Amino acid sequence: MGCCLSLGAAQAQPSYQQPSAAVREALAAPLPPRMLVSPDRRLVAALELQRYARLADLARPQLRLAGLRIDARSATPIALQGIAELRLKALQADAPERRIELPAGGLWHGFAWSPDGLRFLLERRTEQANELWVGDAASGRLRQIHGLRLNNTLAEGDQAWLSAREVVMLAVPRDRGAAPTRAATVPVVQENLGRASPERTYPDLLRSPLDEALFEYHTRSRPVRVDLVSGQWRELAAPAAMYSSLSGVGEGQALLLERVGRPFSYSLQWNDFPTHVELRAPDGKLIRELARMPLKQGVAIDGALPGPRVFYAAPTRDAAIYWVEALDGGNPATRAAYRDRVMRLDPPYTGDPFEVQRMPHRFSRLRFLDDGQHALLTEEDRSRAWLRTYLLPLRGTQSRLLFEHSVRERYRHPGTPLMRTLPGGGQAVQTLNGDPLLVGQGAGPRGERPFLDRVSVRDGSTQRLFQSADGVYELPLALLGERRAAAGQMPPLLLTRESPTEPPSLQLREAGHSTVLLRGQDLLAALKRVRRETVSFKRSDGVELSFTLALPPDYKDGERRPTLVWAYPQEFNEPALAAQQAGPSNRYPQISAISPLLLALDGYVVLNDATMPIVGDSRSMNDGFIEQVMMNARAILDKAEELGVTDPRRVAVGGHSYGAFMATNLLAHTRLFRCGIARSGAYNRTLTPFGYQSERRSLWEAKATYLRVSPFLFAHQIREPLLLIHGEADNNSGTYPMQSERLYQALAGLGGTVRYVLLPNEGHGYQARESAGHVQWEMQRWLRGCLGDPRADNGKP
Repeated sequence: MGCCLSLGAAQAQPSYQQPSAAVREALAAPLPPRMLVSPDRRLVAALELQRYARLADLARPQLRLAGLRIDARSATPIALQGIAELRLKALQADAPERRIELPAGGLWHGFAWSPDGLRFLLERRTEQANELWVGDAASGRLRQIHGLRLNNTLAEGDQAWLSAREVVMLAVPRDRGAAPTRAATVPVVQENLGRASPERTYPDLLRSPLDEALFEYHTRSRPVRVDLVSGQWRELAAPAAMYSSLSGVGEGQALLLERVGRPFSYSLQWNDFPTHVELRAPDGKLIRELARMPLKQGVAIDGALPGPRVFYAAPTRDAAIYWVEALDGGNPATRAAYRDRVMRLDPPYTGDPFEVQRMPHRFSRLRFLDDGQHALLTEEDRSRAWLRTYLLPLRGTQSRLLFEHSVRERYRHPGTPLMRTLPGGGQAVQTLNGDPLLVGQGAGPRGERPFLDRVSVRDGSTQRLFQSADGVYELPLALLGERRAAAGQMPPLLLTRESPTEPPSLQLREAGHSTVLLRGQDLLAALKRVRRETVSFKRSDGVELSFTLALPPDYKDGERRPTLVWAYPQEFNEPALAAQQAGPSNRYPQISAISPLLLALDGYVVLNDATMPIVGDSRSMNDGFIEQVMMNARAILDKAEELGVTDPRRVAVGGHSYGAFMATNLLAHTRLFRCGIARSGAYNRTLTPFGYQSERRSLWEAKATYLRVSPFLFAHQIREPLLLIHGEADNNSGTYPMQSERLYQALAGLGGTVRYVLLPNEGHGYQARESAGHVQWEMQRWLRGCLGDPRADNGKP
């Protein structure tokens, strides 16, 4: 289904363009505030985060080293989401809000409560440093910790609380000196001596001795102890090093530190470099070296390092240290009754560690309960994409399976632990009379109805304490009032509530009644005029599909309008899991600034989040990728035509990342669509030879599949116009801008109709307001040129 594209004259001097007035209105809406409850359950902090990054911040001088993007002047990652406004509110209906006055200048970020809730931390990135500020929760006053320059290059946001007034953080060493500016010009040599070392394709790797010197210089930090009351700070006895992790042990008994070491690698990111793990006293003196993890080279895909890895410090008073060790040498191809085991080391940390639990599958996560007696231990069977979670007694008896489910499970997902901050500053699972609490999304065919469940440690039974009502989305945040719980009563529940027409508000639910504490602002009037509904149907082999049908505000029944299908493929082991569709949304419209849904404001019908399941054995499902996406696409178009909303002659297909890969494959292998939009995709799978998405086979193990699913190799079959958009600084594995550049060159060389837009300083997702507006303008212009005026000629085909 070819088309003639009419875009008008090319821009003489390209510049950022603006979309329609309706889309600009939607882009101007701020994000809803993020709610953070204080540890003492007296206050909530409402953080209004900046929706966009400033172009000037994205263009700040930066170093791209070992997978990092560093703002060298302030020792922070380039990508930081700033705080636009901060308000504090007591958890009482009649209590006033207090707006915290943030001094002008710089970028505010990194809010954190002190363990007692009496103070809070904020960080400010300036042109020369990343500063630490302390706020008083009662008065709202802020003051700077003078002379302290934090270093967040590797351990962003890490802190260890020694008490409610003292915290350990990582800072730029006082004696750091000047940065290296040159190194000897020598040949750069890499070698591999007969050992298989399959690596994914990563951007921003080290490339020279100067890169190595710069990486070490800018990531070196020193642990410092800060007194929040006096404002004084001092460096600890721990030496300056490339610290990558800092956490407190127990209630301030010790510090758990991880630091990167040499040798570095030119083919791996920094988190695969050698790592030393140490236990240190609160003054920084070494208690014990726990492990020296080697360079993660020669490790099989989905494999693990042999020896100790993944360290945890118990946040409760017992202050034990836990870690994981592989029992199969870290190789998933090795036959073994048990893959991993969990080890424990008790204070005073001078004895031998002992085994706590063996697992038949690979370790996934450990979460401690706030009772100090149990933990939730999760393992993953990667061959089945299956999770199992056990209740692990920290002393004595063996664990007991609590629940298991697919990684893709939606309808019967048991939920995730409700976390709380302990007196020592660590995070733990909140319990009710010793039983862990889980918060779930409650997904079902009728939409999401979040719930709060209590799981019995005695027999594993589940008690539902709360579930959102039909037609609204009420998400539990915290359970308040331990005294009432001890008396056997249901404590008050803090939650957020929203609906398709009601913006998010903060509410306190007690004895079946809700009190509004913070009322949300209705900021998206334009989007509320877009009619949306979830449509379910089946493809030819019976697998259930769905899409969100978005109709323009001025749509009239009976019109068949030009339509955009937007999708992202997902893999499923079982058809039943693919059938677990999202259902109608019970949430207030919150749409990404680059969402295709905004094109409905310009008159187009949008079939958003059209499901593109790839169903089959996880070891070989991509062998049928092309056939399955074609089957999905035909079913989607048939359903849209059946609904009578789509002109089948004027349909475009698009997607972002893996969705872009899907869209270009559909253009190469079908004639179903008039044109396409592909953003930040990968189109030549020979450039990702050791796997992509869920594909675990290498190019040499599944050459036919890699070649067949590479739309670059079928560029001669792409006859419809294609819009390519990519971030110039895309740092996602496998989606280098070169992927779009080469596809553009291929299509242009073959005489195709193609446009390639490269967004300066943008990564895999686009952060600046100027970029978001330009992307919307490009997409609308492309659709209009290919599909025509969405408000003209909308009768029956």
